[in-house]
Amino acid sequence: MNIVRWGATAAAITALTLTGCASPGPNAGFTPLLGSAQGLAAFDRVAEANWTLVDGVLAADQGGKVPAYLVTRESYQDFVIRAEVWVSDDANSGIFFRCAEPKNITDKTCYEANFFDQRPDPSYGTGAIVNIAKVNPMPKAGGRWNTMEVTAKGPQLTVVLNGQKTVDVQDRQLSKGPVALQWGRGTVKFRKVEIKAL
Repeated sequence: MNIVRWGATAAAITALTLTGCASPGPNAGFTPLLGSAQGLAAFDRVAEANWTLVDGVLAADQGGKVPAYLVTRESYQDFVIRAEVWVSDDANSGIFFRCAEPKNITDKTCYEANFFDQRPDPSYGTGAIVNIAKVNPMPKAGGRWNTMEVTAKGPQLTVVLNGQKTVDVQDRQLSKGPVALQWGRGTVKFRKVEIKAL
């Protein structure tokens, strides 16, 4: 028997599992990074964008001349991170991870699982890890909600976009660091961002 305490949003649900219950569900072990309870307390800002968090949806559609990031205050080594992401057709966004320099977020100081349908070099566009693992053909993500799951376990890096594996590669350049959510251009929305240590 499960007792569920409902809060203002789905992100605030707390489930209590009693002795003798069924095995944990698909969310077992995952920690939400966004939600009404914690707001953006898990993140530091790098550069400026008009980030808002309303009903569990983090959004930005304007910023400065350089990309802006929300960077977790905690570092992660081996983990799974998953998120639902909505991007406009012209958006440039991504989930950066194992960032070596938390105040200097780039595709050289972090791994970047990309959302960029209009990237001039599409081989490192949506679904790729920039400079590490190409995609061909590049999937399109603009104009709808997408699910992205990134797994980093030792040197093994995988990206699954909308149920399709787009990256399965080994790379040893970066071993640990924060996660960062990017606004580069266009409209970007994140929801149900959660992480589980491995």
